[in-house]
Amino acid sequence: METVWKIFSVANGGGLYAPPVFSLCMSVFVFLFGSCIGSFLNVCIWRIPRGESIVSPPSRCPKCGHWITALENIPIVSWLALRGKCSSCKEPISPRYIIIETLTGVLFLLLFWNSFFGFQLFRPGYFVLLPLLICCAVNDCELGIIPNEYTYFGMGAGILCALLVPYGAWFSFLYSFFCVLTAGGVAALFAMLGKKLFKREALGWGDVKFLAMTGAFLGLPGVIFTVLAGSLAGLAAHPLVCRLKKRKSRTLRFGPYLAFGALLWMFAGDRLLRMYLELCAAFAQK
Repeated sequence: METVWKIFSVANGGGLYAPPVFSLCMSVFVFLFGSCIGSFLNVCIWRIPRGESIVSPPSRCPKCGHWITALENIPIVSWLALRGKCSSCKEPISPRYIIIETLTGVLFLLLFWNSFFGFQLFRPGYFVLLPLLICCAVNDCELGIIPNEYTYFGMGAGILCALLVPYGAWFSFLYSFFCVLTAGGVAALFAMLGKKLFKREALGWGDVKFLAMTGAFLGLPGVIFTVLAGSLAGLAAHPLVCRLKKRKSRTLRFGPYLAFGALLWMFAGDRLLRMYLELCAAFAQK
């Protein structure tokens, strides 16, 4: 990978140069691959919180039990071809399926462009974290839970992905492990103190494990940014969400907003950190 990077590296900036045809083909492939991952995420989002296997039985209509054939299971295309209805009972199929498939494809494509044709380092672990963020956000938004299957898998995967760093793999491995313990420990402390101070759950244990998972992939600066950006997004969007859903509850489902903060760091973390350090240096000179 390092040799390829040196061969195609642009002298003025750090992005990769590739012929337009190659870029187009790779972009199409990444989007299609991402949409296929999104189709699998739909299975995980439905089955994992309900304690069902994601391997068997095959996909079926939740209303009539009709087994979904291979032609009916093509990401994006099948939903459009069926006009959002089951081919057997003609009952509506939730638009969530095509939304998640399209969203995952688009985010994979943007992450690919950002890594190979932009100015951000290639981090293969991000392509593992991205689907986990989507699953956590959707399940927390719909059911108010973040299943342990996502967060525990993410912690282990993030630590192992640290070994893919070309230089200092073992240091990255230990640092990732340290970030899991630190982010999870500090978040757990806040959760316990918040419950004692406010006499109610201030931070859910699913959110605690979520932050430990993001620590494995993003490091401590990424976790801090995730919490800050997620909190600001929650403060801005939560009143609007409650009004649209006509819900009087003040309970904030923090998972979707934390996922937003983590995504923002993944796509612009390097630039944001560089801007912050330059700003600090400018203030220090004054």
